[in-house]
Amino acid sequence: MTADAPTRIAEYLALQGLTPTVTHVLPLTGDASDRKYFRVHQREAPSIVLALHADAITFASMPFVSVAALMRQIPLPVPAILHHSDPLGIIGLEDLGDVTLQAHLGAATAAEHAALYRQAVSFIAQLQQRGAALASPDYPPYGVAFDVEKLTWELEFFVRHFLIAYQGQAPNEAVRGALREEWRAIVEELASEPRVLCHRDYHSRNLMLHEGGLHIIDFQDARMGPDTYDLVSLLRDSYVDLDEATVDELVAYFLALQGSGGDEGEFRRRFDLMALQRNLKALGTFGYQTTTRGNPVYIQYIPRTLNYVRANLARHARFARLRELLEEIDR
Repeated sequence: MTADAPTRIAEYLALQGLTPTVTHVLPLTGDASDRKYFRVHQREAPSIVLALHADAITFASMPFVSVAALMRQIPLPVPAILHHSDPLGIIGLEDLGDVTLQAHLGAATAAEHAALYRQAVSFIAQLQQRGAALASPDYPPYGVAFDVEKLTWELEFFVRHFLIAYQGQAPNEAVRGALREEWRAIVEELASEPRVLCHRDYHSRNLMLHEGGLHIIDFQDARMGPDTYDLVSLLRDSYVDLDEATVDELVAYFLALQGSGGDEGEFRRRFDLMALQRNLKALGTFGYQTTTRGNPVYIQYIPRTLNYVRANLARHARFARLRELLEEIDR
């Protein structure tokens, strides 16, 4: 596709019959993907958001479209899809505003903070419970999972893009082999756990505050995985500090919603294992965005994420060897 963004947007607005109502179009801050977003302000009508893809799309087969339909079935609050154009590579979406959960927390009272996080946790429970009931090959997430291959790839991504590219370390082959042994033990345990439907990137920047409640975005990569995955994403969030008392309360709340009556200590052990894997993967992403994509905005989130990793390495004796290896590399 050779047309520039303004030309494509103008064509799209004309195609949808919106040109006479539009007052102005503003670019929005994007995510880590190749999509670009624009807010379209209209006279006497709500603003809408345009998701501009790099090229033409096939709307009917897009994971975003299928997963949005699944989310509405559950039901969970996601932005409405208003219209689209395959050749122009644009999807028109309900405008949820600019206030993420991350942004709102600085202005929230303690009571508001607690209520929003309980709502976010309740959405995870709904996703898992109703997701099991709605399982169907018609929806892409049920055909893809956090398996050994995927989890291992993410940990090797951490080695390549954080340890080597970002930190400038060069672990020798013996250390690389020892790390692979540690990865194998972690991923085999995680991949063997019963699988539930996971959002896959469920954190404070993908929860929007709109009309008094949370709405979920960036769900197109949903897949099957451990029941701890989304809860870890929310409670060991690289973008937000949560005190341990809050984490404890929200874990207990999640277990109450599950109604399984399981062993909380065992759940917390699995939670920490999942957190270690996910936080290492996040460091890989931050390193990749910084060194490969030239996007330094994620550097500010590295210290918090490293603290999560170090706390888990110190908390469990089983990670003693991994802790030694990472400390040796960092010398």
